[in-house]
Amino acid sequence: MDKASVIGTLIGVICLGAVAQLASHGNWALFYSEKGLIMVGGGTISVLFMAMPMAKLKCVPGYVKKFFFYKGKSPSDVVKLMSDLGEKARRDGMLSLESEVEKMDDPFLVSGLKMAIDGVDPDSIEATLRAEIMAMRERHTAGKKFFDLIKIYGPGWGLAATLVGQIGMFANLGGDIATMGHMLAVAVVATMYATVIANAVAGPMGDKLSLRSAEEILSKEMILQGLLSIQAGDNPRVTMDRMMAFIPHAGRDAFKEAA
Repeated sequence: MDKASVIGTLIGVICLGAVAQLASHGNWALFYSEKGLIMVGGGTISVLFMAMPMAKLKCVPGYVKKFFFYKGKSPSDVVKLMSDLGEKARRDGMLSLESEVEKMDDPFLVSGLKMAIDGVDPDSIEATLRAEIMAMRERHTAGKKFFDLIKIYGPGWGLAATLVGQIGMFANLGGDIATMGHMLAVAVVATMYATVIANAVAGPMGDKLSLRSAEEILSKEMILQGLLSIQAGDNPRVTMDRMMAFIPHAGRDAFKEAA
């Protein structure tokens, strides 16, 4: 589980709930607007269907799951794993790594390792794995795009609801004050819905997925370079140094100690 995502979500919910409680004195019905929900919620959903293919929308539960649960390997874990594999391959030969394949749960690493063990040409291994990285990047882009659409167009629908409420209020000028107040409430509450959805939900989730995508791509690139080095029969230290090229200089000592 991604502790930072959970902590951030809890803090946001607590802050919003506390302020709402203080402002309404417990009368939570003040923040409910059927018209605002229909306009902002329904409008935002319509944008998602208009802008994204159905196949991508079916992956939405996966996008949310990835926000709260991240199973990717850290750079230090990758360095240690590939160094261990390199040492075993150099000591016992490439075929000795077959026993390690069964213990792995990373399809990318398993695929590359099997090709290396089978003696596939390094260029073919690199081309195949880079194609997988490209496909993964495309999947991650779709997840980021989903939340970006909400962040961009949700406020637009909130503004539309606000304008509808204001038109209703102006149309009743000089009339029933209760009706004017109700229409003004629709305008304000709809804006609140859109602001919360865009800035407190969709924006942070999309940015976290983008960051995780960059981390996973880095991990895959490190694995790729490690596999090519192992297949070439390089010294494990050379394999580690090859992967360290992806790590900032300031953090390399710590990674070497962890490895």
